[in-house]
Order: sequence, then C-alpha cells, then structure tokens
Amino acid sequence: MICGTTSGAGKSLLTTALARWYARRGLKVAPFKAQNMSNNARVVADGEMGSAQYFQALAARCTPDVRMNPVLLKPERDTQSQVILLGQRRDDLSRLEWRARSEHLWPTIRNCLHELLADNDVVVIEGAGSPAEINLSSTDIVNMRVAAAADAATLIVCDIDRGGAFAHLYGTYQLLPPEDRALVRGFVLNKFRGDVALLAPGPQMLESLTGVPTVAVLPMWRDHGLPEEDGVFDARPSGAGLSVAIVAYPRISNLDEFSPLKRVPGISLSWARHAQTIASADLLIMPGSKQVPEDLKWLRATGLDVAIAAHVRADKPTLAVCGGLQILGGHLHDPHGVEGDAQGLGLLPLSTEFQATKRYRHATYEFSGLQGFWAALGGVRFAGYEIRHGATRADGGATASSSAPASASAVAASAPVHAPLGVPVLADNCGWQCGQTLALYVHGLLENPGVMHGLFGQGTPTLDDTFDGLAEFLERHCDERTLLSWIA
Repeated sequence: MICGTTSGAGKSLLTTALARWYARRGLKVAPFKAQNMSNNARVVADGEMGSAQYFQALAARCTPDVRMNPVLLKPERDTQSQVILLGQRRDDLSRLEWRARSEHLWPTIRNCLHELLADNDVVVIEGAGSPAEINLSSTDIVNMRVAAAADAATLIVCDIDRGGAFAHLYGTYQLLPPEDRALVRGFVLNKFRGDVALLAPGPQMLESLTGVPTVAVLPMWRDHGLPEEDGVFDARPSGAGLSVAIVAYPRISNLDEFSPLKRVPGISLSWARHAQTIASADLLIMPGSKQVPEDLKWLRATGLDVAIAAHVRADKPTLAVCGGLQILGGHLHDPHGVEGDAQGLGLLPLSTEFQATKRYRHATYEFSGLQGFWAALGGVRFAGYEIRHGATRADGGATASSSAPASASAVAASAPVHAPLGVPVLADNCGWQCGQTLALYVHGLLENPGVMHGLFGQGTPTLDDTFDGLAEFLERHCDERTLLSWIA
C-alpha cells in the first residue's frame, strides 16, 4: 500500500511504477484505490472509474475494472460531490452526510479488495491524501483501514521539494495507532533535487526514531509522461511553435487527456484563466466540465466569455470537448435536474438536453469531411470514449439568447456569430465542425499517436513506453530485493 503525507506527494506515480515493475516479472498484478475524488474518469465495461486507476491497470497489464476503484467522488461544487459506486451514479449515496456514507460504502470496498487479492499475485493499493487525518480516522475507508484489511506492506511517500519532509514523515507515522504503524515498511522521499549525500544524517535519524528505513529517494522528474491525477498539470509556456491555451474553469474534468501536448517539442502550452492568455493563443481548447452551468457563470464573471468569443469569431482553431462543446453552444435544457438549465455562449449552432441516464461508450471513431486546420485528421481512426448526460443537436444557426445576463461582457459574448452550420464529422451526433471549431463528445483524441502526428507532425511516446520508463526509474533508485520483499 502506498500512502502519502499529503495529496500530490507521489502516490499515483509510485503505485503505477510498482504495478508495471511487478508485471514485468511475470506476476499477475492489479491496482486498487478504495475511494478516489477526481473529475478525471475513464469508461470501462461497467461504467466509469478514476483515470489514475485506469492507467494503473494498463501499467499492470490487466483489464481496467470498476472493482479497482469501487468509489469515485466527482466534485460538482465546493460542498457537493456526485458518488459513483461500482461505475454507476448513485444519487441516494450523494445525498447522505459524509460520515454516514462511509459505513454504507465499506462492505462494497472490502468485497472488491478481497476479490482482487484472491484473483492476483500482487495488488498495489493507493491511499488518498494522508493516513494521519485524525479528524477522519473514525470513518476511514481508503487508507489504513484498507491496509489492515489486506495486511499490506505499507510505504509512506513525501514530496521533499516542498520542504519539511522529515517532519511530515515522522508526524504522519506518530499519529498512526500502533497497529497501523506495524504495517509501515518504508519511507520514500520523492521529487528530490540535488546531491543525495546531503540528506545524511536525516534518513538515519528518522529510522532511529521510528524503526522505519527510507527505502528510496526518487529524483525530481517532471517529464515522466504519466497524466496527473488531480488538478491541472504543469503547463509549458516556452516554445516558438504553436501556442495552445486550455481554458481552466473551476469544474474542469478529464483534463488528463490533454497531457500529451506537454511532450510535443516547440508547443507553448498554457492554462487560460485570463483573457490575454486566450488572445495570444493559436489553438484554444475548451475541455470537459463537471458542472457546465457553474462554469458558464465563472466565464461570464471573469470576462473570459468575451475573449473566447473573439477567438471563435476570428475563425482561429478551437477544440471543444463534451462540456466545452455545451458551453460554446446555445440553450442547455435540463428536464431531469442533472446539472440545471443554462444558456451557453451562443458561439456554435448546437443545443443540448441533459438526459436522465448517463451515456458510457468506449469505441474506435473515424472523422469525415474535416476542413482547414483539422483537415489532416480526415479518415483518421482513433480510440476514444464518451461519458456524458448531454444529447446535442445541430440547430439552424447560433443566435443570442434574451435570457443571458445583461452585463457588457455577457452581451458581447452571446452576440450572433454567423458561423457555418454545424457539419457532422463523426457519426451518432458525436462531433461537428463549425468553421475552424471542432466540437466533439469524444474524449481522448490527443492520446492517439496518429492524431498527434497529423496535427503536429510528430507522435508522442506511447503509454507503454511511459509505464516501462516508470518501472525502470523505480528500479534505478530502489533495491530489487527490497521491492520483492514487500510481496514475500
């Protein structure tokens, strides 16, 4: 089990690296995270699961399965999350108070864990946040309660680049009850920069205080290629080539699908939270949103609606995916109370109705009839996935809405665009081209090497390359006998 002193310490990276390292030795491996809080999700046979566990399953060379992430919490507001249990939305659980919910979820979590333990040689378990959140320990269903249920050799990883690493590790260990401390087999210092010799005598002193060795010091590695689980990934503002801006609204979702852009030489990649970032972009990306009406309010409040409208009106290349498509379109009708009625920015001749049942689909798609910037993708087949409540149709044209807020920015943003009609470029109402704007319900476009080569003249490393690189990185910095001792 991989626990961390904080979120962002490196749990997901280490879990993924271990999954591939053990799999490369011919072992049958599965990942597990009892409860994940993230708006990054992937489609699997029984619904959806957290992206991090999806990638960990691929690293383990096994088929992603909802049992590997039985509970997924998808934040919709600061105080509200949608509960996904075994791949399916559960509004009854979403309405429960946080502490009461955990006991309802634990039997399912425990059963999934035991099934995976029975079916595999190795299960690599990821915790969440910190196991030393003493205010939450009585309702823990994701950290040491899981480690105890699996009798798992437990590692605690810390981001040393933030400072205070030894205090974080010591404090985390000391706040665990004795029975949980007995499971801890090692500390890992992650994101280290500099001469490892300068750490002495810190690791030795920490071991004398706790009896726990520091089993690995992992150097800072920003370009490992693994999509980030939480938050926006590091952008790359330098580059003399194409300037790409991704609009970073508060409820952004499935942002991990754009991480391959970081690995294209020459691209300048930025997160757009200010109008100037959009104004200077050659390519604008409107990503998915977990709460489209709320993100529309944010765009109008910040004035980004005006900057987005200027970019689209100038017929500059734009990629709008799922919620981004809905934001650029017209009216959003919600008869079932999924997200709420709203008025889009009116920049695309598309209108949307939220359906009561969420659509899950993983398939191979093929473009037809693309023009302009996107013409290179004509006839390209690519793997992707749909995960949505929205059903969208092309209207006769984009028009302003009299119900839009009356601020100057809102009026400017919702003025008629006179864009070409939405031309279907994917079957089954999954994608349209309107001028230079490509609006898709399909996620994962930029994760396909053929697409990346068509758009940017070069591919990017495959996921398998990334997973192998992580395993080799781990092996360089952690003794092989130690790695094997945890599963003995």
